[in-house]
Amino acid sequence: MSIERKNYSHLAPPVGPYVHAVKSAGLIFLSGITAYGTPAQGKSLAKQAKAIFEQIKSIAQAEGSSLAAIVKVTIFITSFGEVAQLREALFREYGQNLPASSLVQVAALFSP
Repeated sequence: MSIERKNYSHLAPPVGPYVHAVKSAGLIFLSGITAYGTPAQGKSLAKQAKAIFEQIKSIAQAEGSSLAAIVKVTIFITSFGEVAQLREALFREYGQNLPASSLVQVAALFSP
């Protein structure tokens, strides 16, 4: 089985020992995508979600795909306080192409 590890020049370089994505068996697995390094860093959850989806869309487009092909998403947040904004952003981005999804509240993220 072929495994291709990929970084994308249009995204900020990874800040740790990982790559943006790994492609294997026709699937693409993304590392944790955050608003880090974008104008949305440190802004509202809705603005961060939009920036994150722009990055995911750009990877999908670079691979000849789209958000409609997303199979599973796991989202980590530090507070459920703005979850309504997040849900609104997700429905806007996914449209009718809802993936399987998990939403997890954590104590902290590597970058707030």
